[in-house]
Amino acid sequence: MLNAVTDQLTSRMPKMVSLRHHSVADKLVVAAFFVAGAFLWRRSRRAAMGSVLCGTAALALNALTDYGQNGSRRPVDPALHGKLDVALAGLTASMPEVLSLDRVEGRKFFRAQAGVITVLANLTEFDAEPPEELIAD
Repeated sequence: MLNAVTDQLTSRMPKMVSLRHHSVADKLVVAAFFVAGAFLWRRSRRAAMGSVLCGTAALALNALTDYGQNGSRRPVDPALHGKLDVALAGLTASMPEVLSLDRVEGRKFFRAQAGVITVLANLTEFDAEPPEELIAD
């Protein structure tokens, strides 16, 4: 429910995040998933594995996305990336229920990450043309 409220609040806001900044933020999200996986390992292996699973999904999405940098031709265009970010946020938000995690085992982390991914997706201008200096001839 919190993720739905976050989506409703931020989907109407102006698009303030460029694709370049979105790609940097995506890398930070991936790092947060893997770091949390390491920290959660002793307390709850299910929570740790859920975090690593979400981090791997986010890493794969980022690796396959064509952000328009350095002339890369990757299969996922920015508009599709935005839609898949929303799906990733849903996967992340559902992890505590899917893994039957109790209150102590990282529920807040998964909800916070889902919120960050949702806000980032809603505030990014996915349809903008990349700057000329990023387009290879």
